[in-house]
Amino acid sequence: MNTQATASLQILQRSCASLLLYQSVLADEIGQAFLNLLQTLGHSNGEQLACVKAYGRWFKALAKSDQSWQDYLITQILTDDNPFTSLAQQQALEDLPPALVAAAQQDLQALQYIYRCSCDMSRWVQTIAALPVAPIVWQRERTQSQDAIRVRLQQLGNWAEAIEALAAHYRQSGTGLFTHRALRWQLGQLVGIAYPDPVQIRELVGYESQRDALLKNTEFLLAGYPALHVLLYGSRGSGKSSLVKGLLNEYRDRPLRLLEVTKSDLKDLPKIVEQLRNVPQKFIIFVDDLSFEEDDDAFKALKVVLEGNLTARPQNVVIYATSNRRHLIREFFGDRPRTSDNEVHAWDTVQEKLSFSDRFGLTLTFEPADQPTYLTIVLHLAAQAEIALSQEELEHRALQWATRHNGRSGRTARQFIDFLKADLAILG
Repeated sequence: MNTQATASLQILQRSCASLLLYQSVLADEIGQAFLNLLQTLGHSNGEQLACVKAYGRWFKALAKSDQSWQDYLITQILTDDNPFTSLAQQQALEDLPPALVAAAQQDLQALQYIYRCSCDMSRWVQTIAALPVAPIVWQRERTQSQDAIRVRLQQLGNWAEAIEALAAHYRQSGTGLFTHRALRWQLGQLVGIAYPDPVQIRELVGYESQRDALLKNTEFLLAGYPALHVLLYGSRGSGKSSLVKGLLNEYRDRPLRLLEVTKSDLKDLPKIVEQLRNVPQKFIIFVDDLSFEEDDDAFKALKVVLEGNLTARPQNVVIYATSNRRHLIREFFGDRPRTSDNEVHAWDTVQEKLSFSDRFGLTLTFEPADQPTYLTIVLHLAAQAEIALSQEELEHRALQWATRHNGRSGRTARQFIDFLKADLAILG
């Protein structure tokens, strides 16, 4: 390497080492492969083969991610969780400690130098390893639709000037794990869902009053007012779960997050809520197909969150649960008080079971779909799917499908339309 290339490599190494806040930008497989390549290039006396291998590992990691080095680095910056990004979500930029803002700006300048280096790496490896041609540089065409902050960073001469725009982005989109709009609680920790259900609320018809009530309550949550916990119960296949999941797409541009918690993990609910308390986003904890056995620990944990305890309820968290049962705790004829029972206030126990669902502030009932409702759903879905059949034939086929399959419901209508669309497409 000539003197200029050696100096550039040293500046690059110092840029990586000098990061004060954004160190975790380079903490994953791609970043570590890049740092390893830098180290190998810096100690390359007689190590030509090591440089080639290190470059190969970096190239492979980028190819696996299906991102260019530049897109990868910007994504890491936009999602990084550090003291600046965390505080920028909650306070105006002018209210942040000046040293924190200055450190973030310094890091951004260093990261911009790192951002520009991918072609240089290939040439350096070629020179050190005495290769006849330079190794291929991994490139990936940028998508046509990019958000404004990405475009700004790609075009800006000095990333330190983007500090205000970045702070606004962190307030809007969150940082770290909470950049995911959908999450689940899995093995005792929060996990992001890369591909949430794309269901749209406009696809759901037949239960408009329930939909409007849920939307209004969700608006309360997003506006910072006390929102109610909601129980959606009723007929299977009526769209209860789809309605909740559709909220994510309805409020795509709002700071709403949907967190899925299974019934078996409800015992962790108080811990989950505390993790969300001081996060600026708004959270719907989604519990699907809820019901309990007697003396279920999950029942006790949910009861604490619904009713509260000495700890104040966070204003940014509500629970939306679905169930096929109006009374969520299974009851048996044997539960009814008998004169031979030892329990003095047996009816109190029965009433506690019966009234548990009343602890939800809002209960939305989904009645079984009658024939007109079922056919309305079918016609609506058929129009969206652009199925070119007469209304008479479509209704006839839909009623036959319901008879032979799962009865009349929104789920049955969706299954019928999916089958019919594929069938018509194959038959030509």
